[in-house]
Amino acid sequence: MDFDLFLKNVPKIQNIRLPAQQSHLKMAPMERARMLKLWNYADLNPKKAGVMALFYPKGNQTYLILIKRTPRGIHSSQIALPGGQFEKTDLELQNTAVRETFEEIGVEQNKIQLVRELSEIYVPPSNFLVYPFIGHLDFEPIFIRQEDEVAEIIEIPLNDFLNLKVHTHNIKASYSEFPGVPSYIINDNIVWGATAMILSELRDVLLKVES
Repeated sequence: MDFDLFLKNVPKIQNIRLPAQQSHLKMAPMERARMLKLWNYADLNPKKAGVMALFYPKGNQTYLILIKRTPRGIHSSQIALPGGQFEKTDLELQNTAVRETFEEIGVEQNKIQLVRELSEIYVPPSNFLVYPFIGHLDFEPIFIRQEDEVAEIIEIPLNDFLNLKVHTHNIKASYSEFPGVPSYIINDNIVWGATAMILSELRDVLLKVES
């Protein structure tokens, strides 16, 4: 998608009704789909995190940035959006998403223009309630990878993102195994779990804006 067209669509993105769980369930593992209807977040006392779906121009086309986590921790080597845990100094979760985007991939905080929030999503293995945000830059950034946290920076053209197909994989994570998991393939990486569920809502919002 031409970046000027993306910018033109920003007001529509801001005002569209979020599909929330309707989108999340498309990419949810079988057990997760069942538990989504049962969880009461208040009872679980989850930690909070903010992540950023950041769009930017490259040439005259719109791109989205993803990261691959380093091979350590409970979400080792998984594909994610830039982001991390809320800190009291952040004041708001959107500030968390902006700060963590700077820390992980080097994008200056005051250059990120926030568009809106997406629906929050609970991540059981780490007991996090994740709040995604959409943001954009008006220029092509030079990314600086935080080597302790980020193994790889993944850039995907928005047109490719909107045309992703849903695949099914048997997933072996650091904490469990999951058969028949809905997933995307992005730059030869399997994207599944909470990230895929967030991206599913993001895609549905953008596709609705285009229609």
